Amino acid sequence: MINSHLFLFGGSPPFSSHLGKRFSELAMSGKGKVAILFVLRDGWEQYMPRYTNELEQNGISDFVYIPLSEHNIDINLEKLNSCTGVIIGGGETELYRKYIVDTEIGHQLKRMYEQGVPIAGFSAGALISPENCVIPPIDNSEGKHLYLKGLGLIKECVVCVHFTEWNEEKNLKIAMSKLGVPKGYGIDDEEGLYFIDGNLKESEGDNYLFVQ
Repeated sequence: MINSHLFLFGGSPPFSSHLGKRFSELAMSGKGKVAILFVLRDGWEQYMPRYTNELEQNGISDFVYIPLSEHNIDINLEKLNSCTGVIIGGGETELYRKYIVDTEIGHQLKRMYEQGVPIAGFSAGALISPENCVIPPIDNSEGKHLYLKGLGLIKECVVCVHFTEWNEEKNLKIAMSKLGVPKGYGIDDEEGLYFIDGNLKESEGDNYLFVQ
């Protein structure tokens, strides 16, 4: 049986040391080639080592940088399909959702995930990963809670990022009630969760689990 592997982080990179090692081990079981999906912004090249440094210390040396957009879809799909690990970066959550959820990139990510390719999401990448993508007012252009469809890599839960910094406990509980889901995960900056087959198996740092 092939297991699925999902790593969710509450803030920006780098990987935490233990979960970075765990992700690297899984990616290295294939070709050790990791894709980084990100929304283009000035200085992105200088930012990429924040994603790669911890993985390089654990033996990963081959990285594929895939800027998300509505163009070059076929080329990006071909690049993505050659990888044995995937990172979904942080930034503007609405754009990450637009370019990934319900697109060919998103469909390919789900296929890879089901085939055992480890996927890691940082901040925005973590928010779009569950079945329900809940974007708080502080993180969107409308200034209100957005309840949207997510990738569906994990189900029956709500995820909040920057949990303490954004004071998200109330928002998390409201979202759990509104969506009728039994679990809510609040992830602090520099902290992470590791799911196997959709079930929480390990955590690193001060994370918060709410059960309804």
